[in-house]
Amino acid sequence: MATLSMKPGLRCGVSDWENSNKQISHTAEHMRHTSHEIRQEGRALRDETTNKTIWDEYDNSCRLSDRISDVVRWKKILEDYAQKVDVEMDALTLAKEELERALVATALPLEVTAECLTLRDGRRGNELVIDSVEAELKKEVEVIDGAQRVLQQGIGQAFEQLCLLQEARHQLTHDLQHKMEALDVDMSCLSLNVASPEISLKHDPTRVPTGSTTPQQWEQFSHYNISRAKAEMQNSLQLRENISLGKAQVQNELDAQRIATEFALRKRTHHVEQAHQELLWQLKTTQDEISELEEDVHGLEKDLQAKMAPLKLVHTRLENRTKRPGMDLCRDHVQYGLVEEVKQLDSTILALKQKLAKAQDSLQSLRQHEAWMLEDLSRKQEAISLEQRSTQTRQRLTFANQTDTSVSAVVPLTNSSNRHKLELA
Repeated sequence: MATLSMKPGLRCGVSDWENSNKQISHTAEHMRHTSHEIRQEGRALRDETTNKTIWDEYDNSCRLSDRISDVVRWKKILEDYAQKVDVEMDALTLAKEELERALVATALPLEVTAECLTLRDGRRGNELVIDSVEAELKKEVEVIDGAQRVLQQGIGQAFEQLCLLQEARHQLTHDLQHKMEALDVDMSCLSLNVASPEISLKHDPTRVPTGSTTPQQWEQFSHYNISRAKAEMQNSLQLRENISLGKAQVQNELDAQRIATEFALRKRTHHVEQAHQELLWQLKTTQDEISELEEDVHGLEKDLQAKMAPLKLVHTRLENRTKRPGMDLCRDHVQYGLVEEVKQLDSTILALKQKLAKAQDSLQSLRQHEAWMLEDLSRKQEAISLEQRSTQTRQRLTFANQTDTSVSAVVPLTNSSNRHKLELA
């Protein structure tokens, strides 16, 4: 009987085989189902992520566009305030220059006043009086000194305010420059797309750069710069009003004092001229009186000389009658008459001598007073000349005021700051 040769190895039964086939089929179905679900989920994820990427890119482009609009809006506001600050700086600079011109203009009144005081110091004798003109001139010096202090103070305040405005403008310009650069960056980012050749992967693009700020801080910073510019412009406007008011007040005080001084000078000149005319009349009257008195002195001397002959006659008669002899040496009525005549002549001669002495004393006094009046007349003439020279000197002020008025009426106000406006892209 023949024997069968069998392949060595583990053998399984039909049921195991069937179960194995079923297991393979079931696993294949499960894996296909899983693969199908993965494929469906992958397709959904692709669609979802594609849409998400598109919408995210769109949203961020919209955000960029909105951000650009905000930056453009703030840029326009900053530009407007920068221009307003420029205008205010120009106005304040002009006000400061007007103060400087006004300060320079006070040098002439001070020089004229000092010259008038020096001229009037040249008066002599009784004409060197402390009068209202001297008081007004000294007061004018004080008013000019006070005006110079006020004007100098205004110039200093204007300079300080210009520095503050310049700082505010620099801050606005600095902020504006940053916004222009940021605007260029954001507009460049907005122009990029997935097909742009300059896009690439970057290292750690989500990092927070040093010095980053929040939107609130960003907006508050520009608000602060604008608020500061507003405050400085308001201060500058108030200062310009104060400068204008102070300058007008100073000019009014200078004009009022100038008018008061010139009025006092005219009044004093008139009084001196009146005194001069009165002295001329007194001098002429005195000289006339001297002439008449000289004639009377000559008349008294002549009459006194004329009395010598009658006196000699009566003396001779009396002396000759003493030579009568004896009883004829009688004291008759002739003797008494001759003695009475001697007494009368002596009395007359004494009276004439006394009157002549008084007349000569009066003549001497009149001549001395005439000399004093002539000297005083010379002093008054010099005083009148000095007052007239002072009046002529002060006419320079009137001419200067007329010149300043005409210049201010025809010269336009121009921008003298010579600042270049910021060129904006």
